Amino acid sequence: MAMREVIEISGVSHGTAPIPMGAKIGNIVYSSAIMGKIPGEKHLPQDPERQITQLFLNIHSFMKKAGGTSGHIIQMSVYLKDNSLRELFNQEWVRMFPDPRDRPARHITIVDLRNGMQAQVEIVAVL
Repeated sequence: MAMREVIEISGVSHGTAPIPMGAKIGNIVYSSAIMGKIPGEKHLPQDPERQITQLFLNIHSFMKKAGGTSGHIIQMSVYLKDNSLRELFNQEWVRMFPDPRDRPARHITIVDLRNGMQAQVEIVAVL
């Protein structure tokens, strides 16, 4: 019997890549890249604001599937296509984590994301 539990977001996947959206062992949860894909759609929204809003909805769905909430997230690695997206990301961040004394650790890296992707995150959570 495997100790690892695979976590998927219904309607969102890594396409042809042979990896799950995340994995859980015991009370520790790691995600692979979570993007702003609308569940069931083939392509990412073209609008960066819509992508980032959807990304946070996908985080919520991922954590629910893992058996937790955003309150269980301890660290988030953020990858943005361009630094100009930082403010859009921060708006959603503050909506998800309104209390400045109760936010996960976070680091933003600017990277050349592919296929119209504007942002993605990887999370670590402890349930």
